[in-house]
Amino acid sequence: MRFYRTAIATLSLWTCATLADSLPKEWLDQARALGYEAASSNIAYSVVESLTTEVGPRLAGTEAEALARDWAIAELTTLGFDTVAVEPFEVPLWERHIERGRIIAPAEQPLVLVGLGGSASTGDEGVRGAILRVESPEALQALPDGSAKGKIVFVDQVMGRTQDGAGYGAAVRKRRETGEQAYRLGAVGALIRSVGTSGHRFAHTGQMRRAGTSDLPVVPTAAVSGADADQLGRLLDRYDAVEVELVLTSEYLPAAQSGNVIAEIKGRTRPDEVVIIGAHLDSWDLGTGALDDGAGVGVVVAAAKALMDAMPEGPERTLRLVLFGAEEVGLIGAKAYAEAHQAELEKIVLAFESDFGAGDIWRLDHGVADEALPLIESMTTVLAPWGVIPGKPGATGGPDISVLAQAGVPVITPLQNGWDYFDYHHTPDDTFDKLERHSLDQNVGVYAAILSIALREGVFFK
Repeated sequence: MRFYRTAIATLSLWTCATLADSLPKEWLDQARALGYEAASSNIAYSVVESLTTEVGPRLAGTEAEALARDWAIAELTTLGFDTVAVEPFEVPLWERHIERGRIIAPAEQPLVLVGLGGSASTGDEGVRGAILRVESPEALQALPDGSAKGKIVFVDQVMGRTQDGAGYGAAVRKRRETGEQAYRLGAVGALIRSVGTSGHRFAHTGQMRRAGTSDLPVVPTAAVSGADADQLGRLLDRYDAVEVELVLTSEYLPAAQSGNVIAEIKGRTRPDEVVIIGAHLDSWDLGTGALDDGAGVGVVVAAAKALMDAMPEGPERTLRLVLFGAEEVGLIGAKAYAEAHQAELEKIVLAFESDFGAGDIWRLDHGVADEALPLIESMTTVLAPWGVIPGKPGATGGPDISVLAQAGVPVITPLQNGWDYFDYHHTPDDTFDKLERHSLDQNVGVYAAILSIALREGVFFK
């Protein structure tokens, strides 16, 4: 706190000189003050602890996700939002059952693996085949039809560790496409090196492209841990043939209910103009979804609560908090929200979400009109004491918010430090103990300060 206040004094003269033509200094000072107050609340940490302890993993369409919606309704109602409601929709329900694998030749060894969401089932008897290794999805796609008949395809592509998560975008294609491509090649199964950066022996799950289309032809597909991928690679370098057995049993059940939980703080002068902040309520079923995306839920709830407490008369515009359902299985909640609110999209002033773990926010990316860039500069200056630097254009606002961005809604991305995020992403190690309270509080402060500006009447980003 002492550092922040010293930084205010240091920056104040420069702020007045450079931002006078953008936003009133009073607004900027109030935004910082609200951010400091919000960062001291500790609400985010308590919210994530409650969600991950009382609900735990929350796979889309399951009873656990329904319990999470009940939890959210109770939590948001207790915190005093003006309205709290669920907008339901249906989601395909895929469940994993038995998952195991082993190398059977040249010597028997176990494999640490996990089925990918939407994988086909091997049946109880499993499948066996020689490994066909390729280094990328592009190399896999280039193989001719039927060229892996009876084999198990292995896409051995390493994911790079980056602060901004760029390595994920480069590596995730193999997760989405390998099952389909392996089917085209005539394979009996497929493996990928996990889309992750951890050196620990965990496998990372995630959704295949076939989300919700159980009749799309894919083979049984799993991700292996990085250590097991390395072991397969060493064996393939030594031997002409390496054989593997996979048992991956899973099933699609009838469509189940999911839903978006929506809470509002009504605007007092421009209630039809809306600022949206969001996170997703569902998670994968291996850990307790603390980083993905319990942390995001905690951040946006705490920031909204701080705004509510600071403005008992209400903000000028409406603040809408959306906890999206069924994000992990294909942004289904985001698409349902955009469809249900199509007529209102032009009234959304700004939208952004928290869905990249719990690291400190360090950069403010933007997807706004050129005319609004001075506003982004003003926001970045306000956020400087929290270590936030100017970012890049082309932001999507986050996975769920990207659906709104595609419809023309202005967005920003308060980008978190994701250096170690993909060590835990979609693994059993995504648990509450990985959170740092001070980083969550920093996030809450940044979000609250941004909201203080975005909710002002007359501030537009398009």
